[in-house]
Amino acid sequence: MTHAHVSLAARLTCIVLFGGLMNDVHGQSPEFSAVGGDRASGWLPQSRSEVLARNGMVATSQPLAAQAGLQILKSGGNAIDAAVATAAVMNVVEPGSAGIGGDVFVIAWLAKEKKLVALNGSGRAPSGATPRHLAERGAVKEMPQHGIDSATAPGAVDAWDVLLKRAGSRTFKDLLQPAVDLAEQGFAVSQRIRNDWIYGADVLQADADSVKTYLVDGKPPATYGVFRNPDLAHAFRILQAQGRDAFYHGEIASAILAKSRMLGGTFTAADLANTHAEWVTPIGTNYHGYDVFEFPPNTQGFAVLEMLNILEVCAPTLGVNLAALGPRSPVYWHLLIEAKKLAYADLYAYNADPHFADIPVEKLISKAYAADQCRRIDLHKASVPEAKGDPVGGTVYLVTADRWGNMVSFIYSIYDTFGSGVTVPGYGFVLNDRGALFSLDPRSPNLVAPGKRPFHTLLPGFVMKDGRPLTAFGLMGGSQQAQGHVQALINMIDLGANVQAASDAARFSHAQATNTLRLESNLYSLVGAQLKALGHTVVSANGDDMGGYQAISFVPAAAGSARFDDQPPAGGGAGKPIEGVYHGASDHRKDGQAVGW
Repeated sequence: MTHAHVSLAARLTCIVLFGGLMNDVHGQSPEFSAVGGDRASGWLPQSRSEVLARNGMVATSQPLAAQAGLQILKSGGNAIDAAVATAAVMNVVEPGSAGIGGDVFVIAWLAKEKKLVALNGSGRAPSGATPRHLAERGAVKEMPQHGIDSATAPGAVDAWDVLLKRAGSRTFKDLLQPAVDLAEQGFAVSQRIRNDWIYGADVLQADADSVKTYLVDGKPPATYGVFRNPDLAHAFRILQAQGRDAFYHGEIASAILAKSRMLGGTFTAADLANTHAEWVTPIGTNYHGYDVFEFPPNTQGFAVLEMLNILEVCAPTLGVNLAALGPRSPVYWHLLIEAKKLAYADLYAYNADPHFADIPVEKLISKAYAADQCRRIDLHKASVPEAKGDPVGGTVYLVTADRWGNMVSFIYSIYDTFGSGVTVPGYGFVLNDRGALFSLDPRSPNLVAPGKRPFHTLLPGFVMKDGRPLTAFGLMGGSQQAQGHVQALINMIDLGANVQAASDAARFSHAQATNTLRLESNLYSLVGAQLKALGHTVVSANGDDMGGYQAISFVPAAAGSARFDDQPPAGGGAGKPIEGVYHGASDHRKDGQAVGW
């Protein structure tokens, strides 16, 4: 019987049966034993093609947010506008990862200024955040991981405002509307996001306002269930009407302070009023002809640059070549891991708020310092680092680009899944728990103190070539971020991967505190035994441990032809595409996508 002769009743029966199956398993796929298919060309394991576009592009870890940013670009907004609109939607659709109760870091190429800039939008500890206060609250050896004493002043909204005032073309009124609509109308919860929600459910249970806002009958929303947050829509509407001051001086600020007082926190009106994003200078190094830029302290950016320098300087000293070894060689991975251990030892020893500590960044990212580190690498034996560090993950990274040449590398977070677990009633957002990354060790440069910014994991990345912007990229996942940056960069620079293949390749994640090396399963099968023989403690892991990556790279149409200084035509209009092509990528380990036009 041909398909044309199948009865309508039979077709309907199939549809009903399939729907019943999906309902029975609540969105969880049944055991599926098929092998993966191959691409028609190129690197066969690549999960998807690069996205190519000339007018503009957005990439992030949730499709609805990427589409919201794209709509801003298509309506004449620039990459800075699109970044803010995308970020606002991410608060709605990935509430366990990021939101207006968190922080923002940006590295951006501003076409009009022909300049690479960096914006630190991280908040500071409240006025009463002292070791003595925390000891009185029961925290003696380590900072509280959740609750009001783990929160710092949220920097995100101010950072959005500062960024828009310098380089945007739209206001909160336009840019927050997609988030308002989604928060009110609801969105379908994916399997990936629900898994994160489950992880954060215990944290939410400790706060009645969090239970009311983020749990459904006391549980995370079901996979494929529609989740709404009208209180968050209300908060965004206030920002649309009153701007950032509503958050730091107005009714939202009052609600934050009331919640803090109720829980015994120490936030004051001055703590919120004094929250201001700071323009800083990106730090960088040249790696095999490419200028790699990262964020300065209080983030872990210098660890990326130190790793790259060690690999560039020490590989020839040790008689090896990364590109020649290739990622099927255990020596290749051993060298990367040993470089990571050295860089992270410095990271955990020095990283802090530069306004409170003298951090020898220039020395740490120098080639001379890297050369001195070579003697500490043994190609035949794994080292044992000091057991320190290893922040957890819970972050959103997004990247945008437009037809005028602006490129924005943008990361923000409430830190651990659902942050502090403290929801501001009536406004639908949780406060971050970034204060958990302070130290209570009086010898530490990262010792908690009022008005101080904590050690931060958030890390936007950027690559320049011959003075022009090449690639804006980033990778989520706490302590995975710096080591993940290096792996993606080496995939592109040394191994010739395109921006999507650089993400799809298997990664490792090394935990300094436990000295445990996690390898994605295929990589574990390939080199796990050999790395164990070198002394590494190796376990097989899945993509949940490896962070989520996004990237946009720009290729000019011809040498010297790309425009980076044209601005939108007067009165709006479609304008012309940039003279070149954007290449976009999104990590298959998350839900996201790169979209362009």
